Amino acid sequence: MNILNELQIDALAEVFNVGAGRAAASLSEIVNDEVHLSVPSIEVKKTLDVDASLVEVRSDKFGVVSQFFSGPFDAQALLLFSEMNTLEIVRDMMGSQMSVEEIAEFEQEAMCELGNIILNACLSAMADMLQVTLHCSLPNYKISSTGEIVKGLRNAHDEPYLIVLHIDLAIEKKQSEGRLIFLLSSMSLNSLIEHIERFLGHI
Repeated sequence: MNILNELQIDALAEVFNVGAGRAAASLSEIVNDEVHLSVPSIEVKKTLDVDASLVEVRSDKFGVVSQFFSGPFDAQALLLFSEMNTLEIVRDMMGSQMSVEEIAEFEQEAMCELGNIILNACLSAMADMLQVTLHCSLPNYKISSTGEIVKGLRNAHDEPYLIVLHIDLAIEKKQSEGRLIFLLSSMSLNSLIEHIERFLGHI
């Protein structure tokens, strides 16, 4: 079953491409180097269909930034990077001279900031292009295993749909692969589709 048609997915991809561009510009200022953040593909699927391949970024442990947002459609956003990548990202954000111990100290704070930048950039782009107002909670960060993430997604009975974005983040030519996942209820997904259709109608 196709939950969104090809035109709707293309419109959503354009929204997130704008958001990725904004996030990359903000991150570039923080690390004082060029940052590339791409949103190459989008999947929409049911939480019941989730398996380990969804979060397969060649890692057993992930740094997970989560945030809730509300508006015409409500959702939970999850930003996932492999645990190894998170330490590299934090080193780039905090300064490459820092020791591993110092980096670990700032990991939670830095990853919440990274998540905040990426998620807010994507959500502000969505709000602008779909002409809606969205409100965000403060970000939360934790380390989770693949199994814990999959189990959590499958048990999200109130939010039976996922929008999954495959993200490539490059800082100082080092590549980090991640996932950006939005969990939505049936009502919120229908509302999102209505707003996308309205957006397409104005093009």
